Amino acid sequence: MSATAPNGSAEQSELPGSVMSREMAEQPEMLRRILDSGASRIRETAALVAARKPRFVLLTARGTSDNAALYAKYLLEIRLGMPCGLTSMSTTTAYEARPDLRDVLVITVSQSGGSPDLVASTKAAREAGAITLAVTNNPDSPLAAVSEYHIDIMAGPEKALPATKTYTASLLALYLFVDGLAGGDGAAAKDLPGLAQSLLDRQDEVRTLAARYRFAERMVITSRGYGYPTAKEAALKLMETSYIPALSYSGADLLHGPLAMVGNVSPVIAVVPDGRGGTALAPVLERLRERGADLVVFGTAEQVEQASAGFVLPTEDVAEELQPLLEIIPLQLLAYEVTIARGQNPDAPRALAKVTETH
Repeated sequence: MSATAPNGSAEQSELPGSVMSREMAEQPEMLRRILDSGASRIRETAALVAARKPRFVLLTARGTSDNAALYAKYLLEIRLGMPCGLTSMSTTTAYEARPDLRDVLVITVSQSGGSPDLVASTKAAREAGAITLAVTNNPDSPLAAVSEYHIDIMAGPEKALPATKTYTASLLALYLFVDGLAGGDGAAAKDLPGLAQSLLDRQDEVRTLAARYRFAERMVITSRGYGYPTAKEAALKLMETSYIPALSYSGADLLHGPLAMVGNVSPVIAVVPDGRGGTALAPVLERLRERGADLVVFGTAEQVEQASAGFVLPTEDVAEELQPLLEIIPLQLLAYEVTIARGQNPDAPRALAKVTETH
């Protein structure tokens, strides 16, 4: 049994993991709050940006927010056909490069909005002519102050060091922004709060899976398409909470060499989207089964049945582009449960701080 569940009582609040647990449990209500109170403002911001007709998008972020930015890259390129890149901040902060960013939309994603390199990079981008948009959990942050536009992800204070609710909040805010750029009304996201709660209610299933990894020395997590940011974020959560080296790969990249390290005792987690990403991942899953990998699938019932074990995601009638908001929740729970099983405290990973002072 875990030390506490996501809906744990006040009496359990001092137990290891109680803060992360409570913040994971807030996600359904948080998603509902964004849809009810934040969506219209996000659409208004999207309309203002769309009127500027950006020709290119650069996404700037670190850590968990970098995985949210990667999700936005898929959205922008697939839905809008808009070319996107991920910023190398050191080109401006360390090397003092000053590229021509006129008519370029620079989106900076940061939970705290306080990291000096993010602020400096965004400030330099604005000075170079960019349209700058900050997506943060802190409208009073230095990052919001140097940006032309700001989106508040409305997650509320996040006290556990591993980011959970701010990640899903960032995904929803970015989805609503891109949907707004496309002229949408965000209605496709209306069922997310209830589906998120249904996933949290299945924590016992995740706890059973977590027992497989109590003594793991290494893990591989793979996906394709919209699921790839989920694989990267799941690997980060496992590494920062349980300290298990978790390697994340696009399924395509996994076949280009790293597959050689996978054997019949290698634990592999596959995030299988219900859609084109899952179809593209199918040959990779077949190769993993051929190698006898301990393959655990988070995805459709059909794919779970063909794996060593798995967790069926409620993706029926959910657009593939929205599935990452659901995929990550049981993987957050997995990181939590594995960490508790290993006798560690997921609330306070060693050597981490909530605001990372990179320059």
